Amino acid sequence: MRYLIMGDIHANMEAFEAVLKEAMGLSPDVCLFLGDAVGYGADPDEVVMRLRRLISQFSKFFAVRGNHDKVASGVEEGWSFTEHARKAALWTREHLSPTNRNYLRRLPQGPVGVNPFIQICHGSPMDEDLYILNNFRALNILSYDEHRITFFGHTHVPVVYELLGDHFHVNLPSGDESIFKLHPEGRYLINPGSVGQPRDFNPKASFAVYDDDEETITIKRVSYDIERAADKIVKSNLPGVNAERLFIGR
Repeated sequence: MRYLIMGDIHANMEAFEAVLKEAMGLSPDVCLFLGDAVGYGADPDEVVMRLRRLISQFSKFFAVRGNHDKVASGVEEGWSFTEHARKAALWTREHLSPTNRNYLRRLPQGPVGVNPFIQICHGSPMDEDLYILNNFRALNILSYDEHRITFFGHTHVPVVYELLGDHFHVNLPSGDESIFKLHPEGRYLINPGSVGQPRDFNPKASFAVYDDDEETITIKRVSYDIERAADKIVKSNLPGVNAERLFIGR
């Protein structure tokens, strides 16, 4: 079975469409969404509607909420956000249809179990808003969490953390496709990167596919029309930094 794993779309419809076009060619069976459908970008309603349609396209669909989803849907007010992030989230709240706003509001808090071996979350399985940004935090989670594989987002940086016995490894993808073989006795924290707001200095949209027959994780990058996505942000009077950072992936 193949799992499509993606998160942090951030209302970037151009990136989302490019990822779906590439991903559907790989014939995934299950879709795992790691949160933050909206925020920063100019197409929140379009992205949420497309995300909702995925439910009928897969045999199973699992999703969790992100911190931007919470603020955009009114669950929280975003006082901890940067000024440009909060401005975009509140703009998003006003530009979402009631149906799509309610959909985001109903997204579950992570972690959510996919099966006895796999779970998904936005930030971390300990705290949905916690960033896994260093080896110490990743190792701590791998040492105590019971799931073999945890897919997470939030940092916008693709990475595969592995704990195999007493050996801890950090695997960073490179290029447009990186394939990692998983060990049957290993435990993993895997971030597929961001669809719509990459922050690893690679502006291409990022997603992952997990094949549980081959025991492989493939992290793929795909080009999209960045200029169009950025132009929409500018024309919507959203903070200019939200557009500028798309070109450098940071």
